[in-house]
Amino acid sequence: MRVLDLTDELGAAAIRALVGLGADVVRVPYPPTAARAAGTPDRSAGTLDRAAELHWYAGTRVVEDGPGVLDNLAAEVDVVVESGPVSGLRGLTADGESRWPGLVHVVVTPFGLTGPRRDWLADDLIAASAGGMTWLGGRSDGPPKPPPRESALQIAGAHAAIGAYLGLLAKDRDSERKDHGSDGAGEGTDRDSEGVDHGGDGNDGEGTDRDGEGKDRNAGGQLIDVSAQQAVAATLETGAIAWIHGGAFPRRTGGVYGHVAHRVFRAADGYAAGGYSGSNRMWTDLLAWMVEVGEAEDLTDEKFADAVYRWNSRPHVDEIVARFASRRTAETLGEEGRRRALPWAEVSRADQLAENPQLRARDFFIDVDGLTDVGYAVKLPAPTPGSKAWHRRSEETGQRGSQESGEETGQRGSKESDEESGQEKPALAGLRVLDLTWVLAGPYATRQLADHGADVIKVESKHRQDPTRFAPSMRLRPGATHDDGGYFLNFNRGKRSIAVNMRTPEGQEIVRRLAAECDVVIDNYSPGTMAKWGLDYASLAEQNPGVIAVSMSGVGQDGPWRNAVTFADTLAAMSGLTHETADPGGDPQGLTFGLGDMVAANAAVLAIVALLREERGGFVDLSQLEAMAASMGPAVLEQQIGTPATGATPAWPHRMATRSPHGVYPARGEDRWVAIAVTNDEQWRSLARLSGVRESGFSLAERKADEDRIDAELAAWTGSRGASEVAELLQANGIPAAVVSTGEDLTDLDPQLAARGFYPVLRHPLAGEVRHEGTVLHLSRTPARVERPAPLLGEHTGVVLTELLGDVAVEPTVLE
Repeated sequence: MRVLDLTDELGAAAIRALVGLGADVVRVPYPPTAARAAGTPDRSAGTLDRAAELHWYAGTRVVEDGPGVLDNLAAEVDVVVESGPVSGLRGLTADGESRWPGLVHVVVTPFGLTGPRRDWLADDLIAASAGGMTWLGGRSDGPPKPPPRESALQIAGAHAAIGAYLGLLAKDRDSERKDHGSDGAGEGTDRDSEGVDHGGDGNDGEGTDRDGEGKDRNAGGQLIDVSAQQAVAATLETGAIAWIHGGAFPRRTGGVYGHVAHRVFRAADGYAAGGYSGSNRMWTDLLAWMVEVGEAEDLTDEKFADAVYRWNSRPHVDEIVARFASRRTAETLGEEGRRRALPWAEVSRADQLAENPQLRARDFFIDVDGLTDVGYAVKLPAPTPGSKAWHRRSEETGQRGSQESGEETGQRGSKESDEESGQEKPALAGLRVLDLTWVLAGPYATRQLADHGADVIKVESKHRQDPTRFAPSMRLRPGATHDDGGYFLNFNRGKRSIAVNMRTPEGQEIVRRLAAECDVVIDNYSPGTMAKWGLDYASLAEQNPGVIAVSMSGVGQDGPWRNAVTFADTLAAMSGLTHETADPGGDPQGLTFGLGDMVAANAAVLAIVALLREERGGFVDLSQLEAMAASMGPAVLEQQIGTPATGATPAWPHRMATRSPHGVYPARGEDRWVAIAVTNDEQWRSLARLSGVRESGFSLAERKADEDRIDAELAAWTGSRGASEVAELLQANGIPAAVVSTGEDLTDLDPQLAARGFYPVLRHPLAGEVRHEGTVLHLSRTPARVERPAPLLGEHTGVVLTELLGDVAVEPTVLE
C-alpha cells in the first residue's frame, strides 16, 4: 500500500498502524504557520514531542509541502490519510469533496465532515470528553479524567487504518468487475489471465493508469469520513447503552468497575488488578487460594456461593479481598494468579514494560533510532504456498444470509436496500465469518465486520453461557432475559446465531464443517482450546486453504505467560496503562470500561481486512496484551529520552507540558464539567478576553509558570455557566472545548451525533425499538449498514445448517 500522509495528531495512530503492516508512507507535514492558522497544536521542540514524533511517524519518508507537491505525490499513491480541523484540510475541495476522487481518501476530523459542529476543534482531551470517555475516569471526589496516552485519538486512528483497507477492498472489487466485462466496462479489451491490458479497441486503455495487477487506479475511489467523537462514543462499553436501556449511566468510581467485580488493589509493595467476576470458577478458585493461606475470613459461608448474594455484598467481599492482596507483593499476586488461571496481574510501570518476559519472548519491541519502542498491535503471518484467499462469492450467495436473516427479524434485506437506494454494497459483502468469540473484544470486532457487509455466524450455547447474555448485571434492561439484554443487543447486532454445544463430539464436528465454508474463523479462547476441537489453523487449512484464522487470546499462543487468564483490567495493568491513571502522588485508579477489549477488537479487524486486501489466508496470533502495550504511545521512549514536567496535580490532573490551560473545569449544575484545551498562543488570547482571566503573559512558558492562578480563575468563570454554554462560546471563537458528556448527553442531547445518525433504531422481536451505537466509518460510496438487531439464542440454527451443510441429522441436545 502506498500512502500519502497528511495527518496531525488526530490521525498519527493510523499512520503507525499502516507502517506496521508494511505500507510505504510519504509524509507531508503542515507548514508551522499553516498549522497555527488551522488551529492545530504548536509543535514545540521538547523531549515529549521528540518521543511522539519518533513513535508515531517511524518508518515514514518526509517531504516538505510546496506548489504542486501534494498533487504530484497523490498521483503515485493508493491512499491518502489526512487529519485535522476541517478548516485546515489540504485534500478537500471547497464543496467538501476529495481533490483526488480516484483515490481512497481517509479523513479524520474532531467531529466529522458534516453536522452542525463540523468546524469544532479538538485534541485528545476534547475528543475524549465529547465522546463520553472522560466522564468514566477519575476519582469520585475529583474531576473526570480520560484514559492516558491519547487513547481517544488512538481509537480514531485505528478506525482510519481500517477504513483505508475497506476503501481499497471496495476499489479492488470495482476493478475486478471491469476486468470481467461487468456493465460493459471491459468490452473490446484483450486481457491475459493477470488482467493486463494488451491493447485492443477497448474503452478503458485511454487516459487510465493501471498498476501491475491490472487495476485501474483512477476508478473506485471514495471519501472516508472518520469522526474522533464517534470513534470514542463507540468505545464506552456500558457508558451510553446503560442510559438507553436502563435510564442510568455509569459514574466515576476511582477504578471500581460497575458491572464486574474487578478493581485495582493495593499490594504490599505496589498494586495489582484483579477480582472475581466471570465464570463461577473465578470465585471458587480465588476462595480456595484464600482458604489455603487462612485469609478467607467469613467468605466460606455458604451464602457467598450464590453469585447474586455475592454481588450485592460486594463492598464486604472487596474489603476482605483487599486485605488478602495487601499481604502479598504485586509480583506474587500476578505470578500466583497466572499459575491458578485467575485474572490477576501486577500493575506495571512504563519503565518496566521493556523487561516484560512475555513481550520479550514474543519479540514485541522494535528499535527506533537506537531506542527501544513498543511494537505494533498487529503482526500478519508470513505468506504461505496455497494460502490465496477470499474468493468473492456471487451476489446471490453473498446476500442470501442477510436476506434470510432480515426476513426472520422483520428487517429489510440488503438486496432490497440496494435496489431502493442505488448505493453499492458494503465493502465486505460476500465475506462469511464464523464467530467463536464471546463477551466484548471478539463481539465488537465481528460487529464491525457485520456492519460492513459480512455474514457473521455466531456460535453460542446455553451450555457455555456468554456473560453478556446470561449475567443479570450485564442485561441493563429491567426485566430483560438472555435474549434481550442491552449489552448483548448492542455488541451483536447484524449477526446470525446458531446454538451448538461444543462440549459434544457432534457439536465440534458441526462447527468444523461450518468452518470449511467460511472465509474467516475468529475466536478468543485460551491457547490450546481450538486445537483440542480440531479447529486450530493447521486443521482448518487442510479443508480450507485460504481461510483466515484469528485467535484473540489474552497474551498470545506462546511465551511463558501463554496460559494467563485475562480481563480488560488485567491487560491494562500488564501494559503499563493502569499505572498512568494515577493522579500525582495517588494510587492507580484503573479504567472502568473495557478499553483494552476495544483496542484488541480494532487490531483484529485490521488484521482481517489487511489479509483480505492481500488476498491470502493465514493464522493471526493476536495478543490482546500486545495490542494494549502498543497503545502506550511514546511512554517507553520517554523513559529513555526524559519526560518534561507537566505540572499536573491531584486537583488538575490533565495538565500537559506543551499546552496551557488544559483541563476539565466545573460548570453550573451537579457534577457538570467542561473540558478546555488551549493549544496555541492565539487561542489563549481569545480565552483570556472571553473569560476575563488575567493574562500575565502570552507565551506557553509564561502561562505554565502561572498555571495555578489561571486554572483557579478559569474554574470560577466556568462554574457560573452551563457546560454547553461554555463549549459553544469557546468553539465559536476558535478555542477547543466540549461538554464532558454522560450517556444521556450523548444519546439524547448531542446535536452532532444526532445529525450524523449515530444512534440508529432497530426493531428487536422482544425488546421492540431500541437505539444502538452506530458505525464509526462513513464511506461515501460503500457505506456500512446497521439494519438488523442482535439474534435470539440459536435463532438461525436451522437456516444456517441447511444453507451451508444441507440436511444434518443431529440430536436436539447438541443444538441448544
